[in-house]
Amino acid sequence: MWSRYKYPIEYELEPTEIERGASWVTLKLKNVGSETLRELDVQLHSLDTYNLSVYGSWLMGGGHYLSELRHDQEKDVVFRVTANGSANVYATIKARKAGEYFWWESGWTKIKLNEEKAEIERLLVLSNPYTTIGKTISAEATIKGLQKSTGLKLEFWVENPSGKNEQQAKIDIKDLPAGEEARYTTEFTPKETGYYTIYAYLYDGWQRIGYKTETMYARKQ
Repeated sequence: MWSRYKYPIEYELEPTEIERGASWVTLKLKNVGSETLRELDVQLHSLDTYNLSVYGSWLMGGGHYLSELRHDQEKDVVFRVTANGSANVYATIKARKAGEYFWWESGWTKIKLNEEKAEIERLLVLSNPYTTIGKTISAEATIKGLQKSTGLKLEFWVENPSGKNEQQAKIDIKDLPAGEEARYTTEFTPKETGYYTIYAYLYDGWQRIGYKTETMYARKQ
């Protein structure tokens, strides 16, 4: 039994850990619905094209064409990827079902670069999703060591509703053993009404190896 499922498709992506440079990954598909899917355009998309790019044979658009996928039929679709870092990917299928167009989209799967030293596990805004102007807000990033590492840097940036990005903190991570976690926080004070985006960037030297974002809304008191 494959571990991923979204009706009417069971799916799995292998491998989920690769080396730097070009690799091949296989998307396994199984139609568990009662109807045959026809004229399938299957594509794999990267959520971070800086770290990972996807190439495919279907018109070089990152996809593949399948004439049909019958009930309980399984098909493997192979994609070529080029990795400079870890990234989340997701698959899409545009097809015909019972003579009508059908759209399917998978959940996210993380493809890890096996040599990366660390990752941002999560980014949290330590407040309610809504806050008020003038109230100081804390954001916390949790960094997990994947290999014994030194020389990492973490940056926090905030984009205000007007579109201006400002750096809130730049933190040197001197030592982070494999398997251990460390938490880092920053504070900022909203000064205008609207949505704010908080960014956490993790660097190994000059190269970005991870990022996460969170949003919050500030309103008048």
